Amino acid sequence: MRVESWVVIQPGQPMVRQTRQEKPAAGEVIVRVAGCGVCHTDLGFFFDGVPTRHPFPLTLGHEISGVVVEAGDDARAWMGAAVVVPAVIPCAVCDACTAGHGQICPTQVFPGNDVHGGFGTHVRVPANGLCRVPDLSKPHENPAGLDLASLAVIADAVSTPYQAIVRAGLHAGDVAVWVGVGGVGGFGAQISAAMGAHVVAIDVDDGRLRHLTPYGVTLALNSATTDAKTLRKKIRDFAQSHRVPSWRLRIFEASGHPAGQALAFGLLGPGALLSVVGFTAKPVELRLSNLMAFDAVAMGNWGCLPEHYPAVVQLALSGRIALDPFIERRPLSQINDVFEQLHRASARGRIVLIPEAEA
Repeated sequence: MRVESWVVIQPGQPMVRQTRQEKPAAGEVIVRVAGCGVCHTDLGFFFDGVPTRHPFPLTLGHEISGVVVEAGDDARAWMGAAVVVPAVIPCAVCDACTAGHGQICPTQVFPGNDVHGGFGTHVRVPANGLCRVPDLSKPHENPAGLDLASLAVIADAVSTPYQAIVRAGLHAGDVAVWVGVGGVGGFGAQISAAMGAHVVAIDVDDGRLRHLTPYGVTLALNSATTDAKTLRKKIRDFAQSHRVPSWRLRIFEASGHPAGQALAFGLLGPGALLSVVGFTAKPVELRLSNLMAFDAVAMGNWGCLPEHYPAVVQLALSGRIALDPFIERRPLSQINDVFEQLHRASARGRIVLIPEAEA
């Protein structure tokens, strides 16, 4: 299979379009890319010195949807299937995986990190964990009317907050606070609302907050214009107005910035839980004893296990969460301009790059 992709030769330098040949091994498939989302993690690899596990040259991109066009032995049942490719693909057979800890599988495959990713015409990935997409042409399967390229964001921006919410034990009637509501946080706020939570969104961008408010956010707060003490009081008053005690507060940090992480930690109260979903390589100074004093919990979340993906796809296809209003499509050939734009200023949604044959 002839594959064209945009390759990082040297981080921070313009990506170069190159051609290579790919052949699926046993248990692998080649997916023709319908769309690939641009994630904060990609920017970290490219601009911030976050190391990839595969050395450069490397094609980035881990939010992938597409169609299986070649399959190796043990994977031929996937031929022709429309799929979402998980951003993190556990092996499913090691001790960690069989014990239910696939997130820390030592041989997991992360496209655009361990192997060439989705910023190209095709990508070669393990078949294990692929999420089959229903026939999108059938209205009863796809009431929201989404196309395959739109589903690319499920691979990380939607599935990652979904798993964080599940692991945090969020229930209907709880208060969910999302700090940073760009791509991941915005979808996390929607999922929390779909699960029946009272949702608070915190961000530094009023436009982003306004855009998200019709999609389940009850209280929107700007942390750039409101000090931390006032934010805590507003959230406490909001919870009390809904008769929600502090131990039913679930805080999700998705900004990936030190200030956002410090703020999220500072919102903890008695019995509350903090889930760290965003990433920054910069250190954050915290009074860790708050966890002891409040008998609170702080946890991390890495990606999303493949078994959750069908439920996430159904959330999107059913229209319980909205994708298209939060997606901007660009031709893949604009990848260098897109990376520069996102490096200068964060977007209000997720940019999905479309190979020109699919644009």
